[in-house]
Amino acid sequence: MFSREEILNIFKEKEALLEGHFLLSSGRHAGFYLQCAKLLQYPEIAGPLCAQLAQQFAGLGVTVVAGPATGAVIISYEVARALGVRSVFSERENGRMCFRRGFEISPADKVLVVEDVVTTGGSGKEVIAAVQALGAQVVGAGAIADRSGGKADMGVPFKALITLEIESFTPEECPLCADGSQAVKPGSKQF
Repeated sequence: MFSREEILNIFKEKEALLEGHFLLSSGRHAGFYLQCAKLLQYPEIAGPLCAQLAQQFAGLGVTVVAGPATGAVIISYEVARALGVRSVFSERENGRMCFRRGFEISPADKVLVVEDVVTTGGSGKEVIAAVQALGAQVVGAGAIADRSGGKADMGVPFKALITLEIESFTPEECPLCADGSQAVKPGSKQF
């Protein structure tokens, strides 16, 4: 079981905690960015971290783990492996999150939605809505990191391996923009 300090050290050691001026997938700006993809490239790290996340939802009868592509595909797979259930991922089609590639979720399923990093919870909430539209029950949501300081409301029980309060700003109120710095987008979501 990794402690908060050990997880933060892993982010630092794998250069996954970046400092600069970043455009987040939520559209907000921040001076720090958590790049989980840099952690997930190491199976010896991804597996144990995801197994620890899975343990937080053991006993809920989860039958499917779902996450948004691309950031949570590996996380969904590893959490599902730890729980002994199926893994699926959602994708955007015509601006909406949906399940393609023959993935099926039935009303009998109990779904755990997972993310890499949560700032506002927007992507996770979109996956939750897509699952609920299929009539299935979402029993919880999880993430490797919650950068909202615990303020993100997923609408379902939510747990993260590490919670950080990393300040973010609208582009209009961003002090880095006011200083003339240009935000870069290291993540995968297209705006």
